[in-house]
Amino acid sequence: MVDYIVGGTVIQEVKTANISREAALMAGYPNNIPSHTVTQACISSNQAVTSALNAIAAGQIDIAISGGVEFLSDVPIRFGRKMRKLMLSANKAKGVVGKLKLLSKLRPAYLAPELPAVAEYSSGETMGYSADRLAAAFKVSRREQDEFALRSHSLAEKATVAGLLTDLVPYTVPGLSEPISRDNGIRVSTMEKMSKLRPAFVKPHGTVTAANSSFLSDGASALLLMSEEKALSLGLKPKAYLRNYVYVAQDPKDQLLLGPTYATPKLLEKAGLTLKDIDVFEIHEAFAGQLLANLKAMDSDYFGQTYLKKSGKAGAPAIEKINAWGGSLSIGHPFAATGNRLLVTAANRLAHEDGKYAVVTACAAGGLVSYLTFLYHNMDKKQ
Repeated sequence: MVDYIVGGTVIQEVKTANISREAALMAGYPNNIPSHTVTQACISSNQAVTSALNAIAAGQIDIAISGGVEFLSDVPIRFGRKMRKLMLSANKAKGVVGKLKLLSKLRPAYLAPELPAVAEYSSGETMGYSADRLAAAFKVSRREQDEFALRSHSLAEKATVAGLLTDLVPYTVPGLSEPISRDNGIRVSTMEKMSKLRPAFVKPHGTVTAANSSFLSDGASALLLMSEEKALSLGLKPKAYLRNYVYVAQDPKDQLLLGPTYATPKLLEKAGLTLKDIDVFEIHEAFAGQLLANLKAMDSDYFGQTYLKKSGKAGAPAIEKINAWGGSLSIGHPFAATGNRLLVTAANRLAHEDGKYAVVTACAAGGLVSYLTFLYHNMDKKQ
């Protein structure tokens, strides 16, 4: 009954460029169900969701699967451009003499592998450096970052013990008897131990460390989306309603990770809501410093007036509403799978907390950010 499958990925494997199609076929879906793959850095699965949402809203389809996947423990590694050029020329070389002539051009440096870059193409700067500069600009201390990271791990452990994160499960690959990993990364440490870690990016005075940064991990996620009419006709009770979304973009260097501050007021205004109307916030924890800097920017009259062109500050959500079951700092960040994880956690928190509205956000490379609102599935709360 599925009409369409769309998924996101960031670091693509050339052999499976349209990973959504390959996954659908291997999972046993009929071969007449079309599929495509999107890539938009860390919000790839958010884009997959909204692509499916738009198709459903337009009446093109009724049921879609939206996914996201990242396999960061086995990323494709290639040769540099000079070696690739030499190898392609070898296919056209005629005879032994031609091939030997090409071989004479080979240099040891050509054999060095080229790893996928986790850096901004436009600036050449890794996101960790951007987070460090952002934390410094908004005067987010090392202690504040470590405290927030400890909060994330502590809340994730508490939620796991309470059985609230049962949707986050180890996965298996055909042919392997054991899951790829049973480790979800939750590490409840102490401030004393965390304070001993050295800066990971800006040295020696940076404040971003391995403890207050999200870690790279493998992961895949998927959502079942459909129109309300279709769900009710099938006797299904919607878990949550996707009601609104916005994408924003800003300077990919100086404001790379400030997307939430730009997007929040824009989304709330579009939806006719205020901060007080939102019960649940799920914000991607790329770095503790990044999230805390956004909260300070939201609560800054100067930032609101200068950059958001408002009369004053946009306003920051209460900390107790943010990532109450932990976040990417503790659970991990498999790039294109994270967006779906945030959405499901938000929906589950709304049900658990008897809430009505949730806001979900994830910043991404290139200065991009996506925002979505949820509506809780209780029919008497629906508007």
